[in-house]
Amino acid sequence: MNLTTESLIKIFDRDLLKLEEEISLYPTEESVWRISKNIKNSGGNLCLHVCGNLQHYIGAILGKTDYQRNRDLEFSARDISIKIVIEEIRKTRAVVKTALTNIDATTLESEYPVEVFGYSMTTNYFLIHLASHLGYHLGQVNYHRRLL
Repeated sequence: MNLTTESLIKIFDRDLLKLEEEISLYPTEESVWRISKNIKNSGGNLCLHVCGNLQHYIGAILGKTDYQRNRDLEFSARDISIKIVIEEIRKTRAVVKTALTNIDATTLESEYPVEVFGYSMTTNYFLIHLASHLGYHLGQVNYHRRLL
């Protein structure tokens, strides 16, 4: 393992732990799923989206897991218990750590196996994007929890 993958593992792990903490700080199960006319995504849906995103792009694509993503369900699911949402975060942490532990420097500098945005990019570039995507949605979950 190289310095880049070690750093990415630490960042993903840190932020997924923080996501777990944020979800557990919601005062009620109902509040995790609350939306209003101006807030379209609940904290629960944002969490499921991040987990689906990481389990697909890191777990299934790079780690060769059998994960099958259902992106629509990430945004439409409702009233899943906090316990189950936290289990999904923990599963995601384990998948990300395992997949990244097995990535070498050659893979990092190689083209990511799937063209995601309509153009090619290195695996390293896309992993940095995924870390910032996680951080973005983590901030939204924090704000959602405190706002509602």
